[in-house]
Amino acid sequence: MKTTILSLLALATALSVNAQDKWSVDKSHTSVNFSVSHLVITDIDGQFKRYEGSVVSPSSDFVGATVNFSVDVNSINTNNEGRDKHLMGDDFFNAEKFPKMVFKSVSFVKKNGNKYALTGDLTIRDITKRVTFDVNYGGTVKDAYGNTKAGFKATTVIDRIEYGLKWNALIETGGATVGKEVTITVNIELSKEK
Repeated sequence: MKTTILSLLALATALSVNAQDKWSVDKSHTSVNFSVSHLVITDIDGQFKRYEGSVVSPSSDFVGATVNFSVDVNSINTNNEGRDKHLMGDDFFNAEKFPKMVFKSVSFVKKNGNKYALTGDLTIRDITKRVTFDVNYGGTVKDAYGNTKAGFKATTVIDRIEYGLKWNALIETGGATVGKEVTITVNIELSKEK
């Protein structure tokens, strides 16, 4: 009897340890975007075309999930080839020396309703800073092929100067050509691994 109880406890413990859902990024339904002010009068938008990401969640509502995400800096696209080359150079990302931006989460907590806070370490140019994304959880559904999908929109604002993206030039009114604050928005669709 004692052996049976111990066996059941061991099985229950093993199941609870392994009861984590693994998710991968659905690249055809995900985008990594950014926006920064230009000449203080407008915003310039861009995106990164290549990225990798995974999520491991201990619960169906994603509370406590672990998020890892990396972006290939060389895939930057602002619809201007000259600007993209400048952004990949040493004035900004230095993509040759630092080809990846990396985010590793430390917490994923529910605030209220479908609103979450995702906090983690963001590394750009080998400089790591703690950031928090405001996350809107769109929900989880089965697609037409029986795959389980989950959708999120995550937004944060960083100071690019803190990451060594320091280039700037002053305009005649004294303002900066490129703003310090960069808004990052990730629209992400995850696929549950089977």
